[in-house]
Amino acid sequence: MAPKTQNLAILFADVSGSTRLFEMLGDVTARHMIAECLELLTDVTVRHKGVVIKTIGDEIMCTFPSAEAAVTAACEMHECLEEESAELTDKRPVALRIRIGLHFGPAILEGGDVFGDAVNVAARMASLSKASQIITTQMTIEELPPILRASTRFIDRAPVKGKKETIDIFEVIWQQEDVTRMSTAVLAERPPSATMTLRYNDHEIVLGEDRSIAVLGRSKAADVTVNETLASRQHVRIEYRRGKFFIIDQSTNGTYVKLTTNEEAFLRREEMPITGAGMISLGRAFTENPQEVVHFTSDS
Repeated sequence: MAPKTQNLAILFADVSGSTRLFEMLGDVTARHMIAECLELLTDVTVRHKGVVIKTIGDEIMCTFPSAEAAVTAACEMHECLEEESAELTDKRPVALRIRIGLHFGPAILEGGDVFGDAVNVAARMASLSKASQIITTQMTIEELPPILRASTRFIDRAPVKGKKETIDIFEVIWQQEDVTRMSTAVLAERPPSATMTLRYNDHEIVLGEDRSIAVLGRSKAADVTVNETLASRQHVRIEYRRGKFFIIDQSTNGTYVKLTTNEEAFLRREEMPITGAGMISLGRAFTENPQEVVHFTSDS
């Protein structure tokens, strides 16, 4: 069969500091941790309709049909490892971090492997990446929808083997951005208390003075685990502050809020107050008729 050329996103991810890991933990433990890490990266790849081409030592190479799928998967790879780092055990005594490089462009598929310029550029991006980073090219950024493009930043220009000109390289910002809050004076009067009830399928929790924060997301560790493929693992927080409720998006795909008054809002790495009753959709617009929605009612 003749080689086939098509546009693909090529992604490389490898464990940062693996040599030191073997020195610290010994061959058996370090090899076990790296194998578990590569298995996790494989699961994320498949979940986002990607294909694992090969694993080489502590590195994984995979392809995705679109730049959007590759970037979303890359963000989730980091999120998964960050979540696991909070659950250290004897078998996982230290937190692993990875570095990711990716590029979207024409590649040659032959014999279950991938060749071509796109592979070379993706490998170069991986070599420029540091622990917990996602590095990619301007060509890849241009293929992303606006919602993902907004979470990237230009960082440098770099030469690539086989190319005469340097190329613009970008970082994808996947970590939750710090929410800066202005300090306020202590009020003389205590604000009236309020409660909010969150319902998802048979699960229900109540927020208020006794419980002030709830995290919604696809992770099993979230306070409300939502079975939505577009949801991030720790997608959105709802906080109770001085008698009011706020929703804070910390996701890749954003959060949609619809009130019973039919008012709608879209949040992405920002927050807003919510009152009354309505629905919350993680990553999927209400025009798509989402099925996995969280209902809320409050007396604030």
